[in-house]
Amino acid sequence: MKYDVVFLGSGHSCWHGAMTLAAAGKKVAIVDGDLPGGTCTNYGCDAKIILDGPFEFAEGLGRYEGVCVDGNGSIDWQRLMAYKRQVLGPFPTILPTMFVGAGIEFVPSFGRLVDAHTVQAGQKTLTTDYVVIGTGQRDAMLSIPGKEFLHNSREFLDLATMPEHLVCIGAGIIGMEFASMALMLGKKVTFVEFSSRALAAYPEPYVAKLVQKMESQGATFHFDEAATRVEEVDGTYRLTTASGLVVEGDYVLCAAGRVANYEDLGLEALGIEAGRRGIVVDDHLRTSVPTIYASGDVIDKTIPRLTPTAEFESNYIAAQILGDETPICYPVVPNLVFTLPRIAQVGVTVAEAQAQPDAYRVVQLPYGVQNEWVNNRELDAEITLIIDAEGHLAGAALYGSEAGTWIDFLTLVINARMGAADLRRMIFAFPTQTYMLASTLATVLG
Repeated sequence: MKYDVVFLGSGHSCWHGAMTLAAAGKKVAIVDGDLPGGTCTNYGCDAKIILDGPFEFAEGLGRYEGVCVDGNGSIDWQRLMAYKRQVLGPFPTILPTMFVGAGIEFVPSFGRLVDAHTVQAGQKTLTTDYVVIGTGQRDAMLSIPGKEFLHNSREFLDLATMPEHLVCIGAGIIGMEFASMALMLGKKVTFVEFSSRALAAYPEPYVAKLVQKMESQGATFHFDEAATRVEEVDGTYRLTTASGLVVEGDYVLCAAGRVANYEDLGLEALGIEAGRRGIVVDDHLRTSVPTIYASGDVIDKTIPRLTPTAEFESNYIAAQILGDETPICYPVVPNLVFTLPRIAQVGVTVAEAQAQPDAYRVVQLPYGVQNEWVNNRELDAEITLIIDAEGHLAGAALYGSEAGTWIDFLTLVINARMGAADLRRMIFAFPTQTYMLASTLATVLG
């Protein structure tokens, strides 16, 4: 069976480009033996945001405690989980139907490269001009005694009952996001983190505020600790670290990072370089075999591994196959941690700016205090703006429940190189978060 392009994987790193190519008249196949739609759609971002929704509202309502609210509404995790399954359950059927409707063949098998133009998918042999590998990542599970007692993020996001005491190996994005929900349900959370702090890639002052809040809710953090063993003792789980620390709980989540799904693809026989960090590509997202591209989280890269980044790369590869020869050029990529409250950053980081005082100006704003009347009483919300030598916004860091809205707006300002005059030529709805942020930014840039 001859194709123009075969995609290994059906997540955002693949299907966006596949749809574009099919619309352009190319013969396209998508090969995937897991749930159609990949991690984000089935057991990642979409599942997390559905579960996060009521917690976000409850957290906001709590800020009016003593003002006009007498207690938060309770959240029924079991009913919430049933709702999540109801919403996401149809997707494994909907997506293949969508692919077929667009003229794309969907092959429900794992694919393996035979050579530069051949993919074996179950009993099918597909011949193709190009291959796009978008097989993503998976949770990195520790290989320690008792590893059979560890649970991954996929399992947690389908958890029927929230454990009374969650032990979390890792205080990165996944661990901190999941713990935020558990704590709001009144559960205990104990973190065992190998490094010296949580969320190492994000501004330390904002992370410290979040850690302090979580501690007040019942979280315990143990930093500089390496988990070495997990045992089941009388129905509970006992985790031991290299230093001799022992913690106990009734569920152990391993959130110790993620690794690329590069094995069993036939890369070695073709001389394609790959490892735990991903597949090595050039500035056109090509592997060492020019007809084979890689897209999304499976790439070895420094650009954040996020769903919108994967979509961007998928569309870029489609354009390459259709004749564009431009090297990839990423815009600034916003990062958002869905904790309660959120932490976000984009562009030049605070640490980078502080290390180059001649090149950047750092402006710290007590945004919540300044805008209590329109910011839903979130008094501890903060924004840090990074201004370059030409007076343009170069980066930002944010702490607050509305950080998702703020970071998208600021990303637009950075990418468009907008100045104070540009913002003042616009009219925004009032009184809104965006209006207040635009007004503040115009003042700072001016």
